[in-house]
Amino acid sequence: MIKIEYIYASLLLHSAKRPINEENLTKVLSASGINVDRTRVKAIVAALSEINIDEVIKSAVTMPVVTAGPAQPQPVEEKKKEEKKEEEKKRVEEESVEGLSALFG
Repeated sequence: MIKIEYIYASLLLHSAKRPINEENLTKVLSASGINVDRTRVKAIVAALSEINIDEVIKSAVTMPVVTAGPAQPQPVEEKKKEEKKEEEKKRVEEESVEGLSALFG
């Protein structure tokens, strides 16, 4: 399994328009303080040699950008508001019933 640090280092080299080879990849990883596994370096260099990184990046699914908008009430807050309304309605009904019993009582 290739670690993500190896992918990041490869993308860094690609972004810098440097060849992604064993020597360059090892230098980047070593410079970042990573204990380099030569087998993993060889594996990623071999795997990336058959891939057009620019095409992969273009076809990658992007996450939608979330923009700040008006604050929406949280579902919990809405539920609490509805519960308070229902409690108030029950209280009013109970008071009404008590008032009627006084007429007949």
